[in-house]
Amino acid sequence: MSQLPSVTILGIIPARGGSKGVPRKNIKPIAGKPLLAWTIEAAAKSLLLTRFVVSTEDDEIAKIAEVHGAPVLRRPSELATDDTDTLAVLQHALEQMPADVVVVLHPTSPIRRKGLIDECIQRFLDARADSLGTIHKDYSYEYGQDMPRRQEIAPRLVDNGNVYVISASLIKAGRMLGQRLTTFEISREEGVEIDEEFDFWLAEQILLHRRSAF
Repeated sequence: MSQLPSVTILGIIPARGGSKGVPRKNIKPIAGKPLLAWTIEAAAKSLLLTRFVVSTEDDEIAKIAEVHGAPVLRRPSELATDDTDTLAVLQHALEQMPADVVVVLHPTSPIRRKGLIDECIQRFLDARADSLGTIHKDYSYEYGQDMPRRQEIAPRLVDNGNVYVISASLIKAGRMLGQRLTTFEISREEGVEIDEEFDFWLAEQILLHRRSAF
């Protein structure tokens, strides 16, 4: 596994202070450490990221990020509201830290096996894609439909937000999805994304189980 030598790959961990579903969730303790720390540790173990940074407007988040070994990029408060989209945060980061490829690592997806980030980057490079997202299979169906057996359900491939790899030129052009899309399938447990208290509890059980299993 090796990156193209001329490609600069920037990891961005967006971590704002506000959260309604789980207050202060990015720094809330989970399985023995702040939620943010799990993603910082995963980024630090990557062999293909040229560098990575935590993007935040929040003093406490910045301090915790630094304690856990992450460089911090301060962003203006207007890029940390409920209405701020990820694209604007990435564009701000690229203005400060030019790169060819951006890898987005949300703290709200803390479950990543060793090597996952690099596997996604390598898939992106090998496919000559302009955007990649992790997915997992979902077998749910809407109530009111005939109730099929599970093996008869054609699964949906759900975007779970664990890892995104995106061409910097695409981001600068104001887009996160390009014409050359590719995906990387992960397990349902890695696809857990924390939006509310139940998700937080579920992610913690998975992290504790994985830690005891190895």
